[in-house]
Amino acid sequence: MSNDKVTPVENRYVRHLVIIFSTGLYSGYCPVAPGTAGTIVAVLLYLALSRLTALSYGITLVAFLFMSCWFSGAAEAIFSGRDSGRIVIDEISGFLVTMAFLSPESLYVLSGFFLFRFFDIVKPFPIRRLETLKGGYGIVADDVMAGIYSNLVLRIFSLLVEGKAPMSW
Repeated sequence: MSNDKVTPVENRYVRHLVIIFSTGLYSGYCPVAPGTAGTIVAVLLYLALSRLTALSYGITLVAFLFMSCWFSGAAEAIFSGRDSGRIVIDEISGFLVTMAFLSPESLYVLSGFFLFRFFDIVKPFPIRRLETLKGGYGIVADDVMAGIYSNLVLRIFSLLVEGKAPMSW
C-alpha cells in the first residue's frame, strides 16, 4: 500500500459526502434555479437551527461557514469548474447568515429568502469582488456578504415598521 496522501476527492466515500453536502442534499442538481432550490433547503435547516440558543446558533454558524468553504473547494475539483451551479452549500451558508439572530417568524423567513436571493443574484459592491478569492472561500464569501446585507435590511425594516429589534433569543 502506498503512503501517498489521498486527497478527499480521490476517496470515493469522502467524494460522495462532498457531493451530498456541497449540492445541498442534491438540490444543486435542480435543472432550474439550483441556487434557489439550495436556499429552500437552507430555510428548512434554519427552521431546525432556530430552536438553538443564540450562542449555540452562532457557534454552529461559524462551524458551518468553515465547513462550507472546505466542501465547496473539494466540490470544485469534483465538478471541474469554478463555482459550479451544482454547488449550493454557499447559498445555504448565506441564508443562515441572513437569518442569524432573527426571529423564525414567517414574515422574516419569507422576506429573508427573497432578500437573500436578490442580493445573491444582483451582487452589489463588494459582493462580486469577493468571488475572486481562491477556492472554497471565494465560493462562500460572496453569499455570506449577501446574507449580511439581507440581515441588515431585515433589522432596519423591523426597527422602522415594528419599532423593535427582531431578536428571537
